[in-house]
Amino acid sequence: MAADELGEFERIRRFFAPLAGPGGLGLLDDAALVDCRAGRRLVVTADAIVAGVHYLSDDPPELVAKKLLRVNLSDLAAMGARPLHYLLTTALPAELGSAWLAGFAQGLDEDQRRFGIDLLGGDSVSTTGPAVLSLTAIGEVGAGMEVRRNGARSGDLVWVSGTIGDAFLGLSLLRGGYPGLASEHRASLIGRFRVPEPRTELGPLVSGIAHAMIDVSDGLLADLGHICETSGVAAVIELASVPLSPAARVIVAGDPDIQPRLAAGGDDYELLVAAPGGSSGAIAAMSSRLGLPLTMIGKIEAGSGVRLVDTDGRVIPCDKTGYRHF
Repeated sequence: MAADELGEFERIRRFFAPLAGPGGLGLLDDAALVDCRAGRRLVVTADAIVAGVHYLSDDPPELVAKKLLRVNLSDLAAMGARPLHYLLTTALPAELGSAWLAGFAQGLDEDQRRFGIDLLGGDSVSTTGPAVLSLTAIGEVGAGMEVRRNGARSGDLVWVSGTIGDAFLGLSLLRGGYPGLASEHRASLIGRFRVPEPRTELGPLVSGIAHAMIDVSDGLLADLGHICETSGVAAVIELASVPLSPAARVIVAGDPDIQPRLAAGGDDYELLVAAPGGSSGAIAAMSSRLGLPLTMIGKIEAGSGVRLVDTDGRVIPCDKTGYRHF
């Protein structure tokens, strides 16, 4: 049998069984066994990515695997959960053979070691269309410590981790934009698009403080809008306070009109937190402990919707607040 003619079960044995944890039972059964510790709740999330939509078809397979896993770990972090396990479903076209699968499995293995998680099982099918990859992540959180989107209150301050807009710019670079940008800045921005950094340490730490939390996947303005809608509040964000990386600042310096779009670009996978004003000291301590910038960018107030304003409080119009799936 040629390497690229492996059947379903041989693919599982070769590439995915080595990734299975004890609950996965060697991927020999149709289901897994998962324990839940007393006083804990399981947190479950699922996301899918599609070739040509969420990643480029020629992206290295190990990076595709890491993006798939990390966008789900980001959802767990946004509820304050610690990651434990995952399930994987792949729908792959025939031209993605064993070499692609080997690279994909390698990326999963590297991130399993980094984030302390393991594979429980899943499914593998073929498709005549683009590759579709779906992952279900399972985490745990102390009962009553989970953070939802619906708890923001008027007077809360809005914080965001890391920097915003890098992935949006990274995709622009991959599509031919900003050809004169220095190579180190290009590498930084493209890396942020291809391999996001889920804030798995921050989420559980901030869970005792945050009134509401979400990860920035569709765009900062759009995702903050989800918090406002479910919490029945409004938010105002000052554009100048939205944190930018050195690479993004270089681009904004030459193209100032792009800055509002960075707040709507998506794929940042930073955590957006609504927390009481009195928690600023604790948040600063977390930032120092983790070596991760946490920036106060606005506040929650009565009303509805999200306003992006300049330093004089004037509303900045935005044609798009984030990515739309449909």
